[in-house]
Amino acid sequence: MIRVLLVDDQHLIRAGLRMLCDAQPDIEVVGEADNGREAVTLAARLLPDVVVMDLRMPGVDGITATSRILAERPATRVLVLTTFGDDDHLYPALTAGACGFLLKDAPPGDLLDGIRRASVGDSPFSPDVLRRLVQRAVDARAEAPRPAPGLTARERDVLALVADGLSNTEIADRLHIGVTTVKTHITSLMTKTGSPNRVRLALFARGV
Repeated sequence: MIRVLLVDDQHLIRAGLRMLCDAQPDIEVVGEADNGREAVTLAARLLPDVVVMDLRMPGVDGITATSRILAERPATRVLVLTTFGDDDHLYPALTAGACGFLLKDAPPGDLLDGIRRASVGDSPFSPDVLRRLVQRAVDARAEAPRPAPGLTARERDVLALVADGLSNTEIADRLHIGVTTVKTHITSLMTKTGSPNRVRLALFARGV
Protein backbone atom coordinates (compact mmCIF):
# COMPACT_ATOMS: atom_id res chain seq x y z
CA MET A 1 0.00 0.00 0.00
CA ILE A 2 1.12 3.53 -0.80
CA ARG A 3 0.53 5.69 2.28
CA VAL A 4 -0.65 9.16 1.25
CA LEU A 5 -1.10 12.42 3.16
CA LEU A 6 -3.40 14.96 1.49
CA VAL A 7 -2.68 18.66 2.07
CA ASP A 8 -5.07 21.31 0.78
CA ASP A 9 -6.90 24.17 2.47
CA GLN A 10 -10.13 23.46 0.58
CA HIS A 11 -12.27 20.77 2.19
CA LEU A 12 -14.06 19.88 -1.05
CA ILE A 13 -10.76 19.35 -2.85
CA ARG A 14 -9.51 17.06 -0.08
CA ALA A 15 -12.78 15.14 -0.06
CA GLY A 16 -12.59 14.59 -3.80
CA LEU A 17 -8.97 13.48 -3.61
CA ARG A 18 -9.78 11.09 -0.76
CA MET A 19 -12.64 9.51 -2.71
CA LEU A 20 -10.38 9.10 -5.73
CA CYS A 21 -7.59 7.51 -3.70
CA ASP A 22 -9.85 5.35 -1.53
CA ALA A 23 -11.20 3.69 -4.67
CA GLN A 24 -7.72 2.36 -5.47
CA PRO A 25 -6.60 -1.00 -4.04
CA ASP A 26 -2.98 0.10 -3.66
CA ILE A 27 -3.40 3.60 -2.17
CA GLU A 28 -4.30 4.42 1.44
CA VAL A 29 -5.02 7.96 2.64
CA VAL A 30 -3.52 8.05 6.14
CA GLY A 31 -4.31 11.68 6.91
CA GLU A 32 -5.43 15.12 5.77
CA ALA A 33 -4.14 18.61 6.56
CA ASP A 34 -5.60 22.00 5.67
CA ASN A 35 -2.42 24.01 6.17
CA GLY A 36 1.34 23.63 5.98
CA ARG A 37 1.95 23.61 9.73
CA GLU A 38 -0.44 20.71 10.24
CA ALA A 39 1.09 18.92 7.26
CA VAL A 40 4.55 18.99 8.85
CA THR A 41 3.16 17.63 12.13
CA LEU A 42 1.17 14.85 10.47
CA ALA A 43 4.01 13.86 8.16
CA ALA A 44 6.27 13.33 11.16
CA ARG A 45 3.63 11.27 12.98
CA LEU A 46 2.04 9.29 10.14
CA LEU A 47 5.15 8.70 7.99
CA PRO A 48 3.42 8.81 4.59
CA ASP A 49 5.17 7.55 1.48
CA VAL A 50 3.76 10.41 -0.62
CA VAL A 51 2.48 13.84 0.41
CA VAL A 52 0.11 15.44 -2.11
CA MET A 53 0.83 19.11 -1.43
CA ASP A 54 -1.09 22.25 -2.34
CA LEU A 55 1.02 25.41 -2.48
CA ARG A 56 -1.18 28.35 -1.52
CA MET A 57 -2.48 27.90 2.04
CA PRO A 58 -2.93 30.24 5.00
CA GLY A 59 -0.12 30.42 7.53
CA VAL A 60 2.62 28.03 6.47
CA ASP A 61 2.46 27.59 2.69
CA GLY A 62 3.14 24.41 0.74
CA ILE A 63 6.67 25.35 -0.27
CA THR A 64 7.75 25.97 3.32
CA ALA A 65 5.97 22.82 4.47
CA THR A 66 7.71 20.77 1.78
CA SER A 67 11.11 22.00 2.90
CA ARG A 68 10.37 21.23 6.55
CA ILE A 69 8.95 17.78 5.87
CA LEU A 70 11.96 16.74 3.79
CA ALA A 71 14.40 18.18 6.31
CA GLU A 72 12.97 15.81 8.92
CA ARG A 73 12.41 12.80 6.65
CA PRO A 74 14.17 12.99 3.27
CA ALA A 75 12.69 9.66 2.14
CA THR A 76 9.22 11.22 1.94
CA ARG A 77 8.09 12.06 -1.58
CA VAL A 78 6.26 15.38 -1.94
CA LEU A 79 4.07 15.70 -5.04
CA VAL A 80 2.78 19.20 -5.67
CA LEU A 81 -0.82 19.48 -6.86
CA THR A 82 -1.74 23.08 -7.57
CA THR A 83 -3.79 25.43 -9.69
CA PHE A 84 -0.75 27.61 -10.29
CA GLY A 85 1.68 26.32 -12.89
CA ASP A 86 3.70 29.50 -13.32
CA ASP A 87 7.45 29.69 -12.76
CA ASP A 88 7.00 31.65 -9.52
CA HIS A 89 5.48 28.51 -7.99
CA LEU A 90 7.30 25.80 -9.96
CA TYR A 91 10.91 26.67 -9.23
CA PRO A 92 10.55 27.37 -5.49
CA ALA A 93 8.69 24.07 -5.11
CA LEU A 94 11.50 22.17 -6.85
CA THR A 95 14.11 24.00 -4.80
CA ALA A 96 12.25 22.97 -1.64
CA GLY A 97 12.58 19.34 -2.75
CA ALA A 98 9.27 18.45 -4.40
CA CYS A 99 9.65 15.36 -6.59
CA GLY A 100 6.91 16.30 -9.03
CA PHE A 101 4.48 19.01 -10.07
CA LEU A 102 0.94 18.39 -11.30
CA LEU A 103 -1.85 20.83 -12.11
CA LYS A 104 -5.34 20.47 -10.64
CA ASP A 105 -6.94 20.48 -14.08
CA ALA A 106 -5.16 17.22 -14.94
CA PRO A 107 -7.30 14.09 -15.46
CA PRO A 108 -7.82 12.05 -12.26
CA GLY A 109 -5.81 9.21 -13.74
CA ASP A 110 -2.77 11.47 -14.04
CA LEU A 111 -2.85 12.15 -10.30
CA LEU A 112 -3.12 8.47 -9.44
CA ASP A 113 -0.30 7.69 -11.85
CA GLY A 114 1.71 10.53 -10.31
CA ILE A 115 1.26 9.15 -6.80
CA ARG A 116 2.35 5.70 -7.91
CA ARG A 117 5.33 7.05 -9.83
CA ALA A 118 6.40 9.26 -6.94
CA SER A 119 6.25 6.32 -4.53
CA VAL A 120 8.80 4.36 -6.58
CA GLY A 121 11.22 7.24 -7.12
CA ASP A 122 9.97 8.76 -10.36
CA SER A 123 9.39 12.49 -10.85
CA PRO A 124 5.91 13.06 -12.31
CA PHE A 125 5.28 16.37 -14.05
CA SER A 126 2.39 17.68 -16.07
CA PRO A 127 3.69 17.55 -19.67
CA ASP A 128 3.35 21.30 -20.24
CA VAL A 129 5.21 22.03 -17.01
CA LEU A 130 8.10 19.73 -17.88
CA ARG A 131 8.42 21.13 -21.39
CA ARG A 132 8.47 24.67 -20.07
CA LEU A 133 11.00 23.77 -17.40
CA VAL A 134 13.36 22.28 -19.94
CA GLN A 135 12.81 25.00 -22.54
CA ARG A 136 13.46 27.81 -20.10
CA ALA A 137 16.74 26.25 -19.08
CA VAL A 138 17.68 25.69 -22.72
CA ASP A 139 16.89 29.30 -23.58
CA ALA A 140 18.83 30.59 -20.58
CA ARG A 141 21.98 28.76 -21.60
CA ALA A 142 22.06 28.32 -25.35
CA GLU A 143 25.38 26.54 -25.49
CA ALA A 144 26.68 23.39 -27.12
CA PRO A 145 25.68 20.16 -25.34
CA ARG A 146 28.22 19.01 -22.82
CA PRO A 147 29.95 15.71 -23.46
CA ALA A 148 28.80 12.76 -21.40
CA PRO A 149 31.95 10.70 -20.94
CA GLY A 150 31.71 6.99 -20.35
CA LEU A 151 28.05 6.51 -21.28
CA THR A 152 27.11 3.22 -22.87
CA ALA A 153 24.85 3.09 -25.91
CA ARG A 154 21.97 1.86 -23.77
CA GLU A 155 22.52 4.64 -21.23
CA ARG A 156 22.32 7.18 -24.04
CA ASP A 157 19.01 5.64 -25.13
CA VAL A 158 17.65 5.91 -21.60
CA LEU A 159 18.96 9.47 -21.24
CA ALA A 160 17.16 10.59 -24.40
CA LEU A 161 13.86 9.16 -23.14
CA VAL A 162 14.28 10.77 -19.71
CA ALA A 163 14.68 14.10 -21.53
CA ASP A 164 11.36 13.44 -23.27
CA GLY A 165 9.64 13.07 -19.89
CA LEU A 166 8.94 9.32 -20.04
CA SER A 167 8.45 7.37 -16.81
CA ASN A 168 10.57 4.35 -15.89
CA THR A 169 7.78 2.02 -17.01
CA GLU A 170 7.39 3.83 -20.33
CA ILE A 171 11.15 3.71 -20.93
CA ALA A 172 11.18 -0.01 -20.15
CA ASP A 173 8.36 -0.62 -22.62
CA ARG A 174 10.01 1.51 -25.32
CA LEU A 175 13.40 -0.22 -24.99
CA HIS A 176 12.01 -3.69 -24.20
CA ILE A 177 13.93 -3.98 -20.93
CA GLY A 178 12.90 -4.39 -17.29
CA VAL A 179 11.95 -1.49 -15.02
CA THR A 180 14.71 -2.52 -12.60
CA THR A 181 17.21 -2.29 -15.44
CA VAL A 182 15.95 1.22 -16.27
CA LYS A 183 16.40 2.27 -12.63
CA THR A 184 19.97 0.90 -12.70
CA HIS A 185 20.75 2.87 -15.86
CA ILE A 186 19.28 6.07 -14.39
CA THR A 187 21.31 5.68 -11.19
CA SER A 188 24.43 5.23 -13.29
CA LEU A 189 23.53 8.25 -15.45
CA MET A 190 23.05 10.45 -12.40
CA THR A 191 26.46 9.42 -11.09
CA LYS A 192 28.25 9.91 -14.41
CA THR A 193 26.63 13.26 -15.18
CA GLY A 194 26.61 14.64 -11.65
CA SER A 195 22.83 15.07 -11.76
CA PRO A 196 21.21 14.99 -8.28
CA ASN A 197 17.72 14.21 -9.58
CA ARG A 198 15.70 13.26 -12.65
CA VAL A 199 14.94 16.86 -13.63
CA ARG A 200 18.61 17.81 -13.70
CA LEU A 201 19.30 14.65 -15.70
CA ALA A 202 16.71 15.74 -18.28
CA LEU A 203 18.31 19.18 -18.47
CA PHE A 204 21.73 17.58 -18.93
CA ALA A 205 20.36 15.56 -21.83
CA ARG A 206 19.21 18.81 -23.46
CA GLY A 207 22.69 20.26 -23.16
CA VAL A 208 21.90 22.68 -20.35
